[in-house]
Formats: sequence, structure tokens, C-alpha cells
Amino acid sequence: MVAQRIIIVIVTLFTLFHLTSVTATAPCQFSFLDGKKLYNYTLSSPIRNFPHGILSEDGFYKVAVNDTTLWFQLCDGMIFNHDPPICADCWDCGGPKRCGMECNALVANNVGGYHVCTAIGRGQKIDVDIIDKKNPHTGVIVKMSNSGPKYNCSLAVSVLCNLNGVQGPRTLERLGACDYVTELKHPSGCAIIVNVHGGGLGWFGTLLIILSLTWTSGLACLGEHRVCVHLWRGSLRDRLKVTGALILL
Repeated sequence: MVAQRIIIVIVTLFTLFHLTSVTATAPCQFSFLDGKKLYNYTLSSPIRNFPHGILSEDGFYKVAVNDTTLWFQLCDGMIFNHDPPICADCWDCGGPKRCGMECNALVANNVGGYHVCTAIGRGQKIDVDIIDKKNPHTGVIVKMSNSGPKYNCSLAVSVLCNLNGVQGPRTLERLGACDYVTELKHPSGCAIIVNVHGGGLGWFGTLLIILSLTWTSGLACLGEHRVCVHLWRGSLRDRLKVTGALILL
């Protein structure tokens, strides 16, 4: 029995290390262990009534407050088939002809009567974290950033769990020189919860969870005509903690 568990631990850890060594093309995957419960968020995976998960079917989310307008897309780049941003400066996000098409988040501020745009989310680096570790049901925060010539900018979007539908962003707050926060409500912000209390899943259940997480991410990528491998985000310590809890119970 002991030898069997050791073998299973080695195989499971090898699987996790292999998954984390591959560049993921399906961002916004996040798992959080809270005592005897494993919370799994797959924001970009298809769910009922939302085949693209958290991604806006318009190609972008938009919120305007006072003289500031924000466009962003979660877990992917923006696409504008209508109502594209019109900016005096958009060179870090597609230029005048493709403004907004080469970044994840773009903000426009009124300066001297002109809309001056700045990319505040760019590239594939997207960080996901829990909003409230004492109440994981609340949802997650999706963070993106961009290092520009003048400022290091960022956007933090709180994705609140709401099983009743979508409520787009309505508020926008600026923190510091170039850091912005907003929020939206979406069913994708609700976690899939796995109970791992006593008499738990054991090694076979652990293998099924790993395979299901990988398969879920694969579905999300195949929906976008891409093949990918799931990357379990978070620190190595978190991954070992989750794995150990599932196997040893």
C-alpha cells in the first residue's frame, strides 16, 4: 500500500510538472484549496449559454466614466467589428488603423480635448487570484499589465460570481498614475467545487481531477480552433499542497 502511494505521488507530480513546463494557450485557469474544498475556476471554458466563457461575444467590454473610457477583453486580445476606439495616440495597441486590436486593455483619457490612449494590458501574462480567501464563492480577480515608456500600467477586473447572468462593467476607478480597477458579474466567476473531506478521493480521484481539469481547458482551446495543454496557475507550493491533500486523504 505504501509503495503504491509513493508511485502514485511520483506519477502525479510528474504530470503536474509536465503541464507547467508547457506554454498554455488557454489563460484564466485557476485553482484554490480551502481546507477540505478545491475551488476550480476555468474562466475561458464554455458553459451553458456562454460558449466562450467569460470572453465578451462583442470582442471587448467597455465602460466610460467621466472623461475616461476603458476597453478590455478577458483571457484574450480584443477584436473590434464595430465601434473601434478613436485615439490621438494608439501606437502601443495597433496604431491608428488597428487601434485596440493588439492589446488586452486600452484606456482613453481626455487631454486638451483629445482622447489619448494607453495600453494597460498587453501580452499573454494574465494573473488570476481569489477575491476573498475567506469567502472563495465571491469570485476572482483577473490582472493584466503593460510596461510603457512613461508608466507601468495595469488593469484589475473583479469577476464576481453571478449564476443569474451577466452584468457588464459599470464602474471604473483609477489608482495611482496608471492603474485601473473595475468589476463585472458573470456565471464564469463561479467555481466548480470538489469536496476532499475524510474518506476522500484517493489516488484514483486525484487522477480523474487532473484529467478533467486538463480536458476542460482542452475544450476551451478547441473551441477557438487551438490545441493546448492546461496550466495549473499558482505557485509550486500551492500545486504540491493541492496534490498532497487529494492523495493522502
